[in-house]
Amino acid sequence: MGQRRGGLGWGALALLLLLVAPVATAQTANPAYDKIVDATIARYHLPGIAVGVIENGQVVYTRTAGETIAGSGEKITPRTLFKIASNSKAMTTALLGRLVDQGKLRWDDPVTKYLPQFRMNDPWVTANMRVADLLTHSSSLPEGGGDLMLWPEPNAFTRADIIHGLAFIKPGYSFRSQYQYDNLLYVVAGEVAAAAGGAPYETLMRREVFEPLHLDRCQVGAWNRDTVGDVATPHRRDGGRNVPIPEATAIPAITSAPAGGIRCDLTDMLSWARNWLVPTHAQLQWLSPVQRDVLQAPHMLIPVSKQRRAWDNTHVMAYGYGWRMADVDGEWSVWHTGTLNGMYSMLALLPDRKSGFVFMINGEADDARTVLGEVLMKHFTAPGDSRDVRWYADALEQQAKQRPAASSAPDTSAQRPASTAELARWSGQYRDPWFGDITLCPRDGKMHFAAAKSPTLAGTVMRLGDRYLVHWDDGELDAWLDFHAATGDQPITLRMAKLDPLGDFSSDYEDLDFQRIGTCHP
Repeated sequence: MGQRRGGLGWGALALLLLLVAPVATAQTANPAYDKIVDATIARYHLPGIAVGVIENGQVVYTRTAGETIAGSGEKITPRTLFKIASNSKAMTTALLGRLVDQGKLRWDDPVTKYLPQFRMNDPWVTANMRVADLLTHSSSLPEGGGDLMLWPEPNAFTRADIIHGLAFIKPGYSFRSQYQYDNLLYVVAGEVAAAAGGAPYETLMRREVFEPLHLDRCQVGAWNRDTVGDVATPHRRDGGRNVPIPEATAIPAITSAPAGGIRCDLTDMLSWARNWLVPTHAQLQWLSPVQRDVLQAPHMLIPVSKQRRAWDNTHVMAYGYGWRMADVDGEWSVWHTGTLNGMYSMLALLPDRKSGFVFMINGEADDARTVLGEVLMKHFTAPGDSRDVRWYADALEQQAKQRPAASSAPDTSAQRPASTAELARWSGQYRDPWFGDITLCPRDGKMHFAAAKSPTLAGTVMRLGDRYLVHWDDGELDAWLDFHAATGDQPITLRMAKLDPLGDFSSDYEDLDFQRIGTCHP
């Protein structure tokens, strides 16, 4: 699909691209936008935010507020780096599009052409999985399937581990039949790019995307916070406060980079957005119009929620390659969001208007992102709409209050550490075919859970009523532990589930199936 060969040589193209200056992002005031941003910050007590708006191809508004670390006095600037999380996916697909333009890859190529070791749970799916199928969240993987090999970080899972583990993740639906968001196959797509491009994913991303588009502050792979400077720290909410989530000075290369591991600043994200809205001649040489259309065309339908229908009068929603798209108040929009522990982002385009916006937040901001994105979008699609930040925020709070109790996390105030005696029959070493080994063994008079390749998943086993749960030492999403006795030639097994049914789907405990393989070592 859409292969191109020839055209300008890289030397000539590089010379042309040097003429493409990064977009200016000096603080630009606008009372209407300031009112929206100020109201969002006030309602959700955000630690820091960077916002930019494009109208008819031009950056008309930029705003930064708050601090890189709450209480530090270090102000957010247009050069402050944020994790863009899943907004990285569109950069990965642009890289693949470059390789298609260069004749090194075809969207319809089987994945096994580039990665012979690639296997899905179903051999037929393995044989029929195209490069394009890695990108549309319709692979048969359950929502968030295998994400515990990516997060929480740090962990010891490699990209080779992910490719190996895919064969053991049971399908959640039939191949290409529906949309279920996943991240693992974007990691596989990054390895396809590496195989086709002849260099590691990180090298290709810098050479084929960052450098030609002058995304000079964007970071991927290993780098140093102090050397790069001006980096936002993620935060979590605790007792009404924004608490920093510490990061090491030396940022390591991470397995999840193609799915969500890139960091950029506001200046570069606005340059990235304008490349899609008003590409220059040089940028159209960098990525052809054919591939641009392929990336942002609907490839997999997404069910339209009642909320989206009510708020935006949306009739059709779909996923492209690294982009979502939908009609909003009769206008076509293309966008994506990004979510990582303590970081939220959104980039939205209205291609017919050559307009859009981007914002990045370094705190817990699920509802804040929804509200800010909705109000900024309405500025374009329904300028006479009277619904403001307060209206949307109140609506989300009301929805949360109306959820049935069964969909909420249980009250854990009565939990207590489970005794080693009552758990003695279940103690030992367990193995899941894709997640690997864990131990459930006594330590300091309590029963302790520890994952071999994910050191953050370690905690104390607690009892709540007649059930057991693991309370993680670092406060991540706790999990139920359900043990099943041995039967016949089947050993003791352990299944897990999120304590909060509405918790992040990347904590895909439900996909784990542990079997006991040994006893605890003295």
